[in-house]
Amino acid sequence: MSRLARIRAEASATYRTFLRRRTAVFFTFFFPVLLIVIFAGLVRTTSGSGGLFTEPTAYYVPAYLATVVLFTPLSRVGSTVARHREGNRFEKLSTTPLTRAEWLAAHTLVNVALIAAACAVLLVALLATGASFALSPWLAVLVPATSVVFCGVGAVIGSYADGQDGAIAASNGIALPVLFLSETFVQPELFPAWFRPVVDLSPLAYFARGVRAATTPGGDVTTNAAVVVALAVVAFAVGTLAIPWTE
Repeated sequence: MSRLARIRAEASATYRTFLRRRTAVFFTFFFPVLLIVIFAGLVRTTSGSGGLFTEPTAYYVPAYLATVVLFTPLSRVGSTVARHREGNRFEKLSTTPLTRAEWLAAHTLVNVALIAAACAVLLVALLATGASFALSPWLAVLVPATSVVFCGVGAVIGSYADGQDGAIAASNGIALPVLFLSETFVQPELFPAWFRPVVDLSPLAYFARGVRAATTPGGDVTTNAAVVVALAVVAFAVGTLAIPWTE
């Protein structure tokens, strides 16, 4: 069996497992739409008032996409790696031709496909609320690349967390502050001056800046996309090495 065939087989099994988990389907596709209904459809903003949710709806497009790009791979890959550790499945897989890089690639491909589909649903929902933004081809780079970043991070979390519950708790504990401190829902000028350089350490900040630059006038989409792609390569490599694959 070729490498591509092994990845395809593992990805197919992973996708079928996802469809059988109704909770996972709900939080991947319907929960983010619920956020849009609440914040984009019900919460009214006043531009220029200097507080939260005071920008045009299009400003928050990266924030809504980030709820999927961040939470889905962290929780899914993290919990899957932890579950495989608990069940000694990596020890069994290490006796097969499948490598840890191929295993992570298969799970990453499934997550990227699911996240891309969920983001498409979100964009349609945003347009339905009257948001005005451009559907840039850069989204086809930023969304998959950032998904790969957090798949790699999720693999690291699952490799070192104390069981599956610990992986889920750690994923949520990391994702929540990262979501709100990465120029998504909160404008950078609302942060204290000393904290703003810290935002540059977040991969999600480059995603938010890139998406905002791609969907609204102004901003540097190329540099931010390049940073995200570079981080995706590094995160995937680190995540692969972290998986406890017993040779």
